[in-house]
Amino acid sequence: MKALEPGVEVDGFLVGQMMHKGGMALIYETRYADGRDAPFPMVMKVPRMTAGDGAETIVSFEVEHQMMQALDGPHVPYLVAAGDLSVLPYLVMEYVPGRTLDHWLDQTLQGTPVPALELARLGAAVANAAHDMHQQNAVHLDLKPANVIIRDAAAGTPDDAPLHAVLLDFGLSFHAHYPDLLAEELREAVGSPAYMSPEQVVGVRGDPRSDVFAIGVMLYELATGELPFGAPSSKGGLRQRLWMDPRPPRALRPDLPEWLQEVILRCLEPVAAERYPSAAHLAFDLTQPEQVQVTERGRRLKGTGFRTHFKRWLRAAGAQYQPSPLPTRVIDEVPILMVAVPHHDVTDATLYSLREAVRRSLGIRPGARLAVITVVAPGAASSTDASRSETAQHRQMLTMLKTWAQGLPQERHQISYHVMEDSDPSEAILRYARANHVSMIVMGAATHGLQMQRFVATVPIKVAMDAPCTVILVKQSTPFEQLGGAA
Repeated sequence: MKALEPGVEVDGFLVGQMMHKGGMALIYETRYADGRDAPFPMVMKVPRMTAGDGAETIVSFEVEHQMMQALDGPHVPYLVAAGDLSVLPYLVMEYVPGRTLDHWLDQTLQGTPVPALELARLGAAVANAAHDMHQQNAVHLDLKPANVIIRDAAAGTPDDAPLHAVLLDFGLSFHAHYPDLLAEELREAVGSPAYMSPEQVVGVRGDPRSDVFAIGVMLYELATGELPFGAPSSKGGLRQRLWMDPRPPRALRPDLPEWLQEVILRCLEPVAAERYPSAAHLAFDLTQPEQVQVTERGRRLKGTGFRTHFKRWLRAAGAQYQPSPLPTRVIDEVPILMVAVPHHDVTDATLYSLREAVRRSLGIRPGARLAVITVVAPGAASSTDASRSETAQHRQMLTMLKTWAQGLPQERHQISYHVMEDSDPSEAILRYARANHVSMIVMGAATHGLQMQRFVATVPIKVAMDAPCTVILVKQSTPFEQLGGAA
C-alpha cells in the first residue's frame, strides 16, 4: 500500500503531513475533515502493508487496536477512532506533546551524561506508567526509549515536580482478558532484542516484571550510553540473557551513585523473582533514593564471576514456556503497606496495637514493603535552640520510628522511614499513599490529639473516606489489659 497523500480524506478525517515512518507503521498529522475542533491534537497511525512486510505487521496492529480499547488513564494516548482492517486499517489517537526518552539518550551519547537524580525522575515516571498498565491486567512488553514520551509540563510547573510518562506502541503487548494473538502466531521470543527480558526469550508474555527489566535496560543505557546486553538477534544470543548479567554501570561511569546502580542491576536480574516485585516498588526507590538499601550489587565494579554464571546456565538450560498468572495477582502479592505512627498524645496501647496489626499484615504478605511515616506540624522546630532545630527534630522522629519498628520481620521485608511536615496530617497521609501506590494504610482509630466533635471528621476518618486503597483502623489493646481482665 502506498503512503497516504496529504489532503486525503479518510472516514471523516483529513490526512496531513507524515510525521514519522517506522518499521511497522506510518504516522500522519490529522484533523476532522468538517473543520470542527478536536479536544486535543490528533495523529493517524497506519500499518505498513507493502509486499515485503510480514503478517506480524497486521497482527500487531490488531493487538494495538485491542489494547487501546481496553486501556485507559493518563499514561496511554486517547483512542479516537479505528479503521476497518479489510478496507484501510488505521488508528486515530491523541497526539501527546513532549519528548521521547531518545532525547535524553542522545544527550548521553553526545558526551553529556544525564545526572543521576534526573535519571531517577525519568525512571520513576516510566515505572509509574507501567504500574498503571499492570493494574489493568496488561503488560507492555516493548518498552524502549522510542516508546516512552515524557509529556510537556504545564506552564508554572515547578522544575522538580514529578515527570509524567505516556507509553506508546502496544503492538506487542499482552492483556490477560483478551486473546493473545501474538502467542497464537508464535510462541518464540517477541519483542525488541535489546530490551527483551529473559522470560520473554522463552515465550512468557504475561509477567509484569518483564517491563521492570526493560526499564532497567533503559536506565542502564541512559546512564552509560551502552546497552547492557547488546542487541543480539539470534536465538542463542538472546538465551544468554537467562544467565548473564551486564558490566556494572559504575565501571563505565564512576560518578554514578551506588544507590542508582543498586536499582538498575536489581531490575536486570536474570530471574524475575529477584527483580523488583512490581513497578510500584521500583518507582518507590527511584523517588526516595535515600531509602535504597545498597548491597554488594550497588558497590561492585566487576561483573559476576564464572562460577555464578555457570550455576545460572545450568538452571537456565531447561527453562521453557510456562503460563503466567494475572498481572494484578503478581503485584497484589507484594503490596506497599504504610503505617502512620503518631508522635504525641499517644498511648503505649495505641503504639503496641499498631505494631501488632502491621506484624500480622506483613506475616501474610511475604515480600511486601512497609513505609513507616509520621507527620509533624510546621513551625514545631526552633530556630534558636539547636536541640529543637528542624534537623534535630527530624532525627528524633526517625529514631522514634525505628525504635517503634523494632521486632517487625525486617529481614523479610524492606522497611523505610519518613518524616513529613504538614499542617493537615490526613492530607499528608493521603498524598503519600497516592504518590507511592500504597495498597494498605494502617493507623490508629483514636484521634491522636484532635478533639472528637460531632460534625468534624477526625484524621483517621478523613483518611478512611478519601484513601485510594484499603485502610485498617486499629483499636487500642495490650496484652497487659487482657491479663488484668483474666485476674
